Amino acid sequence: MIGINTKSYIFKLALSYSFLIIILICIPAYFYTQSELESYKFNQNKLLDIHTSSIQRSISDFSDSKSNIFNFPKSFSFDSYLFKNNNQLIYSTTNKSFDINKTQQLIKKVSLSPNRLNADYLVVTKAFDYEEIYIKITLLTLILSIFVFISLFLILKQSITPYKKANDYLDAFFNDAMHELKTPLGVIQLNLEMLQEKQKDSKEISRCLNGLKNLLFIYEDIEYLIKNKRITFTKEDLDLSLFLKQRVELFESLAKSKNIIFDLNIEDDLFLFINRAQIQRVIDNTISNAIKYSKENQKIIIKLKKEEQIILSIQDFGKGIKNTSTIFNRYYREDTVKGGFGIGLNIVKNICQENNIKIKVISKLNKGSSFSYFFQLLIFVLS
Repeated sequence: MIGINTKSYIFKLALSYSFLIIILICIPAYFYTQSELESYKFNQNKLLDIHTSSIQRSISDFSDSKSNIFNFPKSFSFDSYLFKNNNQLIYSTTNKSFDINKTQQLIKKVSLSPNRLNADYLVVTKAFDYEEIYIKITLLTLILSIFVFISLFLILKQSITPYKKANDYLDAFFNDAMHELKTPLGVIQLNLEMLQEKQKDSKEISRCLNGLKNLLFIYEDIEYLIKNKRITFTKEDLDLSLFLKQRVELFESLAKSKNIIFDLNIEDDLFLFINRAQIQRVIDNTISNAIKYSKENQKIIIKLKKEEQIILSIQDFGKGIKNTSTIFNRYYREDTVKGGFGIGLNIVKNICQENNIKIKVISKLNKGSSFSYFFQLLIFVLS
């Protein structure tokens, strides 16, 4: 079954396509409308001519007859007036006075042959507007729009359904796979840490642990992407100072493998009202990238301070970034040799947008990069 979100997407897509199709149809529809208006006006004028001719015949027949009673042809659609040459009204079929300047009317004026009514000319008028045509065009447009929309909706629904089923299958597969991976990764980490305790100087175990930590960071990014649109991330008053120190400790072994040291300048007791998992993704992705792209025997400067805002900055002295405007795009990788999926900084960008966190990136090639995050005062509370 297609879910509510998918139905909403199909509805919006069908509506958009219908709008475009109707726009394209408007050009021939315009010419069709003009043709209909001209045809309608021509037919109304023709009816006016017929009725005028009918009155002329009746006057002529009455003049040739010996009858003293003249039955003036009347109609609910036409108003008729008999005048003398001095514009004196002799007879009319309506109580309304004749106004030649009146808009929205058709007028037919004909001279009469000498007759027993002593009328010199006849004027016949008919109220005229395009309301009938406009109603017709509006109904046709409405029916056509509904037909196009329903057709597109059904076509798109049938087209998307297989992809929706495949997507649901992939979602279920990834959820199951992530669930199955979590337990063995935890077991591997636990056993490696136990081995490291017994053999503290083993470089092989350290490398395994560092590789496992990188794998866990990738796992957490993918897990966040899967859960992002399905759960609500609850915010809390978080001690960012303490939390940042805890996250830095987890990266100590990774940094040590490249002889990188952390230069920390973290103010104490700075609190944020934010979701713990989201700020963890911001911190972890930024620090892991700083380590990944730093040269050996360098340092990474991590600062957390409060000015007008709370500012978190992480600076490395690595290879730098060629184009800072593209690094937050999903699946973009500045250096394909370093590996990764190109999703980490995209996650960071989305989290920052959701929480009104401003990002500032300064980078110079072969000199390093600095990532700064500015947290609004409204989202933190001092303890």
